[in-house]
Order: sequence, then C-alpha cells, then structure tokens
Amino acid sequence: MQHYVLTAIGGAIGATLRYGVGRWVQDALDRPWFPYGTLAINIAGCLVFGFVMGLVDTGREITPEQRTFVLVGICGGFTTFSTFGYETFAFLRDGQIVPALANVGLQVIAGLIAVWLGMLLARAV
Repeated sequence: MQHYVLTAIGGAIGATLRYGVGRWVQDALDRPWFPYGTLAINIAGCLVFGFVMGLVDTGREITPEQRTFVLVGICGGFTTFSTFGYETFAFLRDGQIVPALANVGLQVIAGLIAVWLGMLLARAV
C-alpha cells in the first residue's frame, strides 16, 4: 500500500510541475510554432530518471520506496510522452512533416542524451 501512496503523492507533484513548467516555457517563448514546453519537460524528466538510475548503478543506496516516489510518481506525472505522441500526430495530420520529424528527432535524441548526462552527473556526485 505504501508504494501506491508514494506514487500518488509523487504523481501529484510531477503533474503540478508539468503544468507549471510547460506553461512557463510556452508563455516565455510567446506562442512558438513548436511544442518547446513538452520538449523541455521530457528532457528534464529523462535527466532526473537518468540521475536516479545512475545513483543506483554506482551502488548508492536508493530504497525501493525512493525509487517508486521519484521514478514512478514524480517522473511519471511530470513527463509528457502521451502529449508528445499527440502533438506529433497533429503535425502529421495537418501535413506538417518537418515539425513532426523535428519533434520526434529532438525528443528522442535529446532525451537519450539527457539520460546519459544524468547518469554521468550521478557518478560525479
């Protein structure tokens, strides 16, 4: 039962951060043509996920409860992969091939780089 509660609390935190960060990025860029808010959220989520898993890989003590709270709860509520899927679909539906391909390429490649950087950061601390 404890893991369900940790997931719920972390998910609420992550979803609230997701809304705030996404809105802040989009507003700061004054109605951009590209979903930069989603991109920023996905990259940040990948960075945090990579950092936590990097700590685990380097033998740092991370309890199952901490992993559930951060990875399943906060990261799960924060990252917006379903939004990414819809935004890419909408670009394709509207015949905007270049933005669709840019969205897929940036989200996937930058996300993988962020996971790697998070793991490097974890090894450095």
